[in-house]
Amino acid sequence: MNGAIPWITSNSSTFPALSTALTDPNGLLAFGDELSPELIFQAYQHGIFPWFSDGDPVMWWSPDPRGIININQLTINKTLKKVINKVERKQHFQVTLNKNFDQVIELCADAPFRKEQTWIVYPMLNAYKILHQQGKAHSIEVWLDNELVGGLYGVTVGGYFSGESMFYKESNASKVALVYLAKLLQSIGVEFIDCQMLNPFLSSMGCIEVSRAEFIQQQQQAMNIMPPSNFWRSRALV
Repeated sequence: MNGAIPWITSNSSTFPALSTALTDPNGLLAFGDELSPELIFQAYQHGIFPWFSDGDPVMWWSPDPRGIININQLTINKTLKKVINKVERKQHFQVTLNKNFDQVIELCADAPFRKEQTWIVYPMLNAYKILHQQGKAHSIEVWLDNELVGGLYGVTVGGYFSGESMFYKESNASKVALVYLAKLLQSIGVEFIDCQMLNPFLSSMGCIEVSRAEFIQQQQQAMNIMPPSNFWRSRALV
């Protein structure tokens, strides 16, 4: 399989055409030996993301179909709605933006509910922390009594947000993080969140699959939305 898939290096000027990605495994586009923040950000601009396990080469992906959440179709069930109402009345969780990105990504890597081995290995941790320092990766945090109990993080290009991972220590905490991310993006006219690949949790929140072509069309539109200069500043959301 190595011989059939391009190898990406720091000297590579671009990624292969998305149409060359494999169907099995779905979306595998290229291998590589480098995971620099610059290369990662270049990948996200083309709807590509890295995903690999410890000991493997870097693997770059563009699956077809792609998992997305249309924000106006985000599923908020009765239980979650009650939780959100309590949050809005400041009777439950507190929600912040970019207050502690490093802790969020570290807890995502170590999330106890994760059944499979984490893909958030050290090179990923290091690269995404640098992306955050550069203002290209962001986190939503959910707190309870000053303890971080839930959150998510992802990479942005313009108004396009590609979610990477989430965690929770308290019931509904990661769902609350997703709801407030959706509210934040909707406030600047962004219509969807890239979830990369569908799973049962995301499906329960309204995630659907669309073709790669449809995803790229929506992604390009979202990238053209320019958030205000202070949009991603660290602050309380509620």
